[in-house]
Amino acid sequence: QVQLVESGGGLVQAGGSLRLACAASGRTFSGYAMGWFRQAPGKEREFVIGITNGGITTYADSVKGRFTISRDNANNMVYLQMNRLKPEDTAVYYCAAARSLTAIRVQGRIDYWGQGTQVTVSS
Repeated sequence: QVQLVESGGGLVQAGGSLRLACAASGRTFSGYAMGWFRQAPGKEREFVIGITNGGITTYADSVKGRFTISRDNANNMVYLQMNRLKPEDTAVYYCAAARSLTAIRVQGRIDYWGQGTQVTVSS
């Protein structure tokens, strides 16, 4: 069992940066790939970025070059660094855990979800 709690959301101007954190509880954290999804108003939840236990990453094309993900396995933490933010990045961001890097990209294959944190980018 893994429980995920996000923090760090807020309001930022376009071009700015924001860092989200996800605290994971549970002894099996290191066995999961971790990632982030987002859901904008009126839209479906979409994959953003993911990372394996060993640090291999995968990105959605829309965030390549702007967002990075990292994890601290010793402290059961995952971070999403978002730079050069755009108004279209406005969404609720969800931390997610899945069994593989392939699975972390697919909403239906996510094993655990956080409750979400709001990110709003003003123009």
